[in-house]
Amino acid sequence: MDPQNMNTEATVLLNQAKTLRLHTGNLVNRSRLKKKCPSSPSEELQDCIQATLSDWFTSVKAPSKDFPDVLDCSVPQETDAISPEEREELKVSVKLFLCDSVQSSIRDAVEMACRTLAVSQLDSVIIAPPGTPEGDAQTLTDLQPAWEELEALVRSRRIAAIGTSELDKELLEQLYNWAQVKPSSNQVNLASCCVMPPDLTAFAKEFDIQLLTHNDPKELISAATFQEAVQGGTQNLNIADWRLEWVLRYSIIVKSRGIIKAKGYLVNARKASP
Repeated sequence: MDPQNMNTEATVLLNQAKTLRLHTGNLVNRSRLKKKCPSSPSEELQDCIQATLSDWFTSVKAPSKDFPDVLDCSVPQETDAISPEEREELKVSVKLFLCDSVQSSIRDAVEMACRTLAVSQLDSVIIAPPGTPEGDAQTLTDLQPAWEELEALVRSRRIAAIGTSELDKELLEQLYNWAQVKPSSNQVNLASCCVMPPDLTAFAKEFDIQLLTHNDPKELISAATFQEAVQGGTQNLNIADWRLEWVLRYSIIVKSRGIIKAKGYLVNARKASP
């Protein structure tokens, strides 16, 4: 294919679409990305977005007369759907980073993950809500809408267990007492807390909540960095700005061996209004 035509086709698709959905595929098998050792989750995600868009950009087929509103950018040979025969041996764990407060984003992300990985249920989902205005502490009121959406997905058997991120003892207790479906885990960033707070540890032990550690920044990827990754993956085309709505990171773990069989990202962005 003539590179110039290829660029034109990709540009037309990107400019016509209203929603951009991207799947990095299994990073365990992507040799292009395995050679790099990202210094942070943010850098890893930026590299993944750029590499996936670049691969899609160079393999995109000519558009039909009907341009899709939702543009799926993925590399088919890199995906890692789970077969029914191996499902019982695997645990699918997800962390969902919300970049805005649209609750439908949670259901959209979970449905996309189930469809992409060919499973009917995710074993666990940890929610990372969008940040509050600078200086404001997160409250139960902030958490409730997202948690209610997660509870609905548990009741519909799309998710088996749900967890939280960065809650102190007081807020975790408030959520636990209010929620119909109790949190099964709470992630704590040890960069800001070298030792688990004793009151949090005692409460989690009493109510069987697993405390996990992580090194994700408060903002997984900034709007500017996301746009930079899109530009880099599309050969610096002058395309419309895309507003990131959510990022879902998944891990597929072999239960009996405790090893990661696959991991990757799903990303959803919407074209910014003019």
